[in-house]
Amino acid sequence: MESIVCPVCFRHCSLQPGQRGACRARENRDGRSVCVNYGLLTSLALDPIEKKPFAMFHPGTFILSAGSFGCNLRCPFCQNHEISQTDETQVRTEYFAPEEIAAEALREKENGTGCIGVAFTYNEPMVGWEYVRDTAKLVREKGMLNAVVTNGSVCACALEEVLPYVDAMNIDLKGYTKEYYDWIGGDLDTVKEFIRTAAAAGCHIELTTLILPGRNDSDKEMEALSAFVASVDPEIPLHVTRSFPRYRTLDMPAASPASVLRLAAVARRFLPHVFPGNL
Repeated sequence: MESIVCPVCFRHCSLQPGQRGACRARENRDGRSVCVNYGLLTSLALDPIEKKPFAMFHPGTFILSAGSFGCNLRCPFCQNHEISQTDETQVRTEYFAPEEIAAEALREKENGTGCIGVAFTYNEPMVGWEYVRDTAKLVREKGMLNAVVTNGSVCACALEEVLPYVDAMNIDLKGYTKEYYDWIGGDLDTVKEFIRTAAAAGCHIELTTLILPGRNDSDKEMEALSAFVASVDPEIPLHVTRSFPRYRTLDMPAASPASVLRLAAVARRFLPHVFPGNL
């Protein structure tokens, strides 16, 4: 038995046999990085597409949303920390095979709910990219659509496995400084490359930036962030979203509606499709 370096994300965890990575969702099994959360869902719900959020991808429809456990970031403000910062020993899971999810999405559509397909969301779906790929392929075969809601913090080897089957992605571009990404345990360059690759593949892309008071709420940072997005594709929608105290930021005030609207106005100097959220 040998140690390996997990190739899936920027962390490149060195794993001894049987050891899990920082994401809690991948393990060294027989010398391979294997996703241990395959099919183990913590959440399954029919959501409005706008909740993901998507503003310009089939508005007014619904999508079957599936989530597991695990994440490779450590955002102090995480809204889903009960599942993202845990594993199957600490949260209830139920196994759903890819075939079951694809069949359920089709049933929802045939029942007239307005369901257009499946969204992989709630935790970080790309740490278990194998389940996303296998399920999305079957959803496509049933004539339905796939969406991924992601932090964009995995490497090309994982992204390229799922891109052929994904129709839309909402990617968190959480800030635009190294210091901010250090605070949340991430890597800005990895996210930027993820966005470029997904956009170049023709996938519908929307981005979300959650505004944290005193952390990523300067006009200068929003200018740089928006200029980058415009350099990839000025038609990419950007959601500028208000934060509230959560998880380990309970002593931090909520972002003010005025600051969110101000930053949205800054972003509109570069991008035509900017959507303030959580106001």
